[in-house]
Amino acid sequence: MSRSLLAQAPRIVVKIGSSLLTDEGRGLDHAAIALWAGQIAALRRLGREIVLVSSGAIAEGLQRLGWSRRPSALHELQAAAAVGQMGLVQVYERAFHEHGLRTAQILLTHEDLADRRRYLNARSTLRTLLDLGVLPIINENDTVVVDEIRFGDNDTLGALVTNLIEADCLVILTDQPGLYTADPRKDPHAQLVRHAQAGDPALEAMAGGAGSSVGTGGMATKVLAAKRAARSGAHTIIVSGREAQVLQRLADGEEIGSHLQADTRPLAARKQWLADHLQVAGRLHLDAGASRALLEDGKSLLPIGVTGVDGDFGRGEVVACVDANGREVARGLCNYAADEARRIMRLPSSQIEATLGFIDEAELIHRDNLVVLASD
Repeated sequence: MSRSLLAQAPRIVVKIGSSLLTDEGRGLDHAAIALWAGQIAALRRLGREIVLVSSGAIAEGLQRLGWSRRPSALHELQAAAAVGQMGLVQVYERAFHEHGLRTAQILLTHEDLADRRRYLNARSTLRTLLDLGVLPIINENDTVVVDEIRFGDNDTLGALVTNLIEADCLVILTDQPGLYTADPRKDPHAQLVRHAQAGDPALEAMAGGAGSSVGTGGMATKVLAAKRAARSGAHTIIVSGREAQVLQRLADGEEIGSHLQADTRPLAARKQWLADHLQVAGRLHLDAGASRALLEDGKSLLPIGVTGVDGDFGRGEVVACVDANGREVARGLCNYAADEARRIMRLPSSQIEATLGFIDEAELIHRDNLVVLASD
C-alpha cells in the first residue's frame, strides 16, 4: 500500500491559502490560525523542519481599514497589506507561542530571488533559522512589490521557497479536496486525481481558474507550483485544509488529496536559480539545430544557431531560448548584450571578434549557465 508523500519528508513547506485563514474575507480567523499552529507544532515535535508560507495580510488589512471589497488600485492594495501584515504577524506569534515555538517573519519579492546574491542570502537566513529551531513565516512583500515583479500568488511563492531551501515536500492547503479531472462545480463526472507526476502536461489541462473571491490563486497555479517544486526534487500535495488534522494524518502516512510526485532529477543549485526566474530580460529565437543541441546534446548556445533577438538586455542577464514554435526550451545568462547579440547572430563564433571588435566568449550562453526547461 502506498503512503503519503509527506510521511518520510524531513523538511516541509506548508502553504495556507487565504480562505483557510480568514473569516469569509472579514479579517483573520483567530481560531483557525490557532488550529493550524497546533498542527504545525505537532509536526515539529515529530522532528520535521517546517517553513510556513501564509496568505492573509491583505484580507486582514481590508477588515482593519473597513473596506468591504478588495481594491484594484495597486497603491491601495499595498496600503492594505502594510496594515494587515501587522495583524497577521501578531496572531501567528501568539498562536505559536502557546506551543513554545519561536517565529520569524520573512517578506520576499521576486527581485530578492532573481538577484543571485540576495537569493543566496535569503537561503542562508532561512537555513540558519531552521537550524535555530525557529519557524519562518513567509509572505510576499506586497507593500513594495509592483505587478511587473510580483510572484502573483502564494502557490508560486511556496514552490520557489521549496526550491530555495531544498525542501522534500510542498503542501498546498486549499479549500478544495485536491485536483480534479474537470471542474467539479460544472462536471458531475469529475474525479479526484489521487496520484500523478508533477509536470505532466495533462494536469495543466485539468486545472481551472480561481474559485475564491479572497485569494488570487486557482488550481492552475497549484499545478504549475508542483511542476516548479519538482525541479528541486520536491513532491507536492494539494489537499483540503478543511480536513480534520490534515497535516498530522499526512505525516502518519494517510493519503489525502492529490499527490504529485517529482520523478525528475533535481537541478543543480545554480541551474535551479535560473529556472526559478519568473521574468526574463529578453528572448533568443533558435533554429532547429540549436534547439536540438540544447535539448539532446547538452551543448552551449552558439551565435550561429540564433535567428532573432528580442528585448534590451545587458551582458550577464537571464534570457529565454525559444524554438521555432515559440516554446521556451531553455534559459540562461547571456554573454553578450542585446545589440551585440543581434550583430553576431547567424555567424560562426570565429567571426565574433571581427564583427564586434572584441570577443568575451565563443558562446552566447555557456552550458554551465544554461538550464533546459523542456524535453524534446
